[in-house]
Amino acid sequence: MIDITAALARSANDLVGLASGAGTISAGLEPPKVLIEALSRFQNEQRSIEYVKLEAAQAGAIDPPSPETLAGYFDDHKAQFRAPEYRKISFVVINPEEVGKWTTVSDEDARKIFAERRDKLGTPEQRQVSQIVFPNAEEAAVARSRIAAGLSFEDLVKERGLNGSDVDLGMIAKSAVIDPAIADAAFALPSGDVSQPVQGRFGVALVKIGKIAPGVEASYESVASDLKKEIAAERARKSVGELRDKMEDERGGGASVIEAAKKLGLTAVTVDAVDRSGRLPNGQLVANIPRGLDVVSQAFNSDVGVDNDPIQFNGGYVWYDVLGITPSRERNLDEVRDQVEARWRDDQIAGRLKTKATEMVQKLDLGGKLADEAANAGLKVETAAGFRRDAALPGVPAAAVTAAFRTAKDGVGQAAGAGTNEWIVFRVTDVTVPPVDLASDDMKKLKETLGRGLTDEQVAQYVTKLETDIGTSINQAVFAQVTGANNN
Repeated sequence: MIDITAALARSANDLVGLASGAGTISAGLEPPKVLIEALSRFQNEQRSIEYVKLEAAQAGAIDPPSPETLAGYFDDHKAQFRAPEYRKISFVVINPEEVGKWTTVSDEDARKIFAERRDKLGTPEQRQVSQIVFPNAEEAAVARSRIAAGLSFEDLVKERGLNGSDVDLGMIAKSAVIDPAIADAAFALPSGDVSQPVQGRFGVALVKIGKIAPGVEASYESVASDLKKEIAAERARKSVGELRDKMEDERGGGASVIEAAKKLGLTAVTVDAVDRSGRLPNGQLVANIPRGLDVVSQAFNSDVGVDNDPIQFNGGYVWYDVLGITPSRERNLDEVRDQVEARWRDDQIAGRLKTKATEMVQKLDLGGKLADEAANAGLKVETAAGFRRDAALPGVPAAAVTAAFRTAKDGVGQAAGAGTNEWIVFRVTDVTVPPVDLASDDMKKLKETLGRGLTDEQVAQYVTKLETDIGTSINQAVFAQVTGANNN
């Protein structure tokens, strides 16, 4: 077979000549109305259900398993209790945050920054500010005179056809008021007062003050720790590049991560055993790996003795070594007895709940009412209304949503719950299919999407026929680009 892909890439004209008429493959091709309506129904159909949750309490008492039963269960499920592969790793982080931890900042340095930022570190005074803007000073002056004569600011707002959102700037600090003239006037008035006309950027305004929240001046003691961290991090940024170069020199000379860190006065972290999920042998997540640092998966892609490239992290770098590997192995029953018994118990509960759910469904199929069955079992009937098949409903597991869309109106069904000790029994109470408006924007987008899909399929069939008829291998992506098929 001749491979003409390279030739096609070199000359689009050759491809167009080969596929003469390909540009008209999809001409006039539109998705049929029945297809659009079917897909719209699938996407937008809504269902309502009433349901009950069977939980562990409905399973009844579960007697402890006999030694023989537990041993048999363990033998049948050994793979679930297998010890994962563990790796011993060491790493050192060099970034502004970590280096800053090793930097000492004096109170003298921190107080200098505090003095420069004192006004910004505290909480500024805030006021509830309202304003009415007038087209000219004369109208504003007349309005202010009427307020002096007894007209309320609120009545003036209504009289001018405004509402609260038109005039209320909210609780705001002086620095947040855009117009300096308005800010000066607002923060010179007592609470409840209305200003004289103020010439602002956007016209002449009357300003009213509501509640006033006094500012709080920050003390050095309240911000000293944060200021020192900030200063340390800023100084550390200048040190990161230098430390990176020194670390690379040490690593290039054959030093391990631990050796290089010790020589440079840095602190390396060693994790004796961690699995791929970042958990220790006791099942807890490793606590001393910084959030967002993906050193574990990197370590599982490496090996003992490999000189790994550093990982970029938070403006710096992380060097790591794999110090040892403990292969995955089968555990014996004594090592995991508690886990095996807990899993066996969960399986027993799940099995009983499924059996009870099946019995309840059978009774409902014979004409029983969900409310009666729920009452007999001491359960509460709940409802979920008007949801689509892609809905995420609080308290209703995804499996129940899926099952509801496989069940006819007035039909009953069951599904596994969100946890191992939960089962759902439901009845579909309503099925609603919104009418299809082919002129709506959603339907136009749906039509375009379907059209592109049909065109791609048509082009693929055309290319396949060319390959069969003339014995060639054609790059379909290039073909679609040249013929314009992927621009539909």
